[in-house]
Amino acid sequence: MNPAGNFNSSCVAYLSLLAATLLAASCFGVSVEEFHNIRLYALRNQSGMTVKVTNYGAMITSILVPDQDGKLGDVALGYDSLEEYINAAEKPYFGAVVGRVGNRIANGEFTLDGKTYKLKVNNGPNHLHGGLTGFDKVVWSTKVNEEDNSIELTYTSRDGEEGYPGNLTCKVTYRLTEDNELIVEYHATTDKATPVNLTQHTYFNLKGEGEGTVVDHEMMINAQKFTPVDKTMIPTGELRDVAGTPFDFNKPKSIGKDIGIDNEQLKFGGGWDHNWVLDRGEAATDTRTLAARVYEPESGRIMEVLTTEPGVQFYCGNFLSGNIIGKSGKPYVKRGGFCLETQHYPDSPNQSEFPSCILKPGEEYKTSTSFRFSTKKLPKPEKKSS
Repeated sequence: MNPAGNFNSSCVAYLSLLAATLLAASCFGVSVEEFHNIRLYALRNQSGMTVKVTNYGAMITSILVPDQDGKLGDVALGYDSLEEYINAAEKPYFGAVVGRVGNRIANGEFTLDGKTYKLKVNNGPNHLHGGLTGFDKVVWSTKVNEEDNSIELTYTSRDGEEGYPGNLTCKVTYRLTEDNELIVEYHATTDKATPVNLTQHTYFNLKGEGEGTVVDHEMMINAQKFTPVDKTMIPTGELRDVAGTPFDFNKPKSIGKDIGIDNEQLKFGGGWDHNWVLDRGEAATDTRTLAARVYEPESGRIMEVLTTEPGVQFYCGNFLSGNIIGKSGKPYVKRGGFCLETQHYPDSPNQSEFPSCILKPGEEYKTSTSFRFSTKKLPKPEKKSS
């Protein structure tokens, strides 16, 4: 299914107006407007935090959160209209749920139960984020639950879609709490064994979308190891210690501090674009633990990412080029946003030593990730006496 051909200019204009209308609304709870089968939702809490979601690609199009002075700002990169999401020359997966398997699968193939499956190749020699028409390019069914301020989106990926086996029914739920926490829950079932690795691909800039680079953001990643890659960004199978390498984010440091170091892995990725092996301790598989914490000094905003997943892909917008003009009318420059994609490790279907992402009939795929926002109030500079 490729819904791109189903939209005309009146639909695009409507959705542009719709976005402006929802932005101006001030009530809390869930609001929704629609045009045919495309909908834009707004989750709000009583403190003013607002998360906007469309059922095209299950995309998060906007996240409004307060800074240290209580001023709301949009910290999620994205476009103003549906037309831009569909027709943009560069498609960086802004805000989308990607799948059936997020991240890369080597050479676009894997073997399962003795059969080799050929997938669509769309990233050099590899398959990336579900292929040519992944979950980011389809229309999801929706259900609103006003009691817990959530939206449930459902999509059934048919047997053979993009080369994957089995009919896979997926459900993604976005829930906004009064504690400024966006909880994302994933659920899937299948009628045939298949790999599944869903993740959320929002680009964040805690200064505000379009407000320059994120290299001054301070990042902490709760991981002692990462998965090094080859030149096509496929993991080698090694779990390498971060200690003594630029990949050590156990103590917070700015994103830009070590990004220019002469390091083969950084050259392969053009910067940070790697999977970290999260330290989960003895936590149960259904318990969210801290994966990363990001602090932006200018705004005072803090974002914590908690997840049940074993890994997180930290990507810092290395391939943003300034050609994309965002919602504020400003270009998205190189490293103008970062992603923290909670996940199973890249190429897991081909790496037997990695945690398995194979879902079988009768089993349930269930993972959960949350993005928790807060602020750190900075002291005001002292006035000099005359």
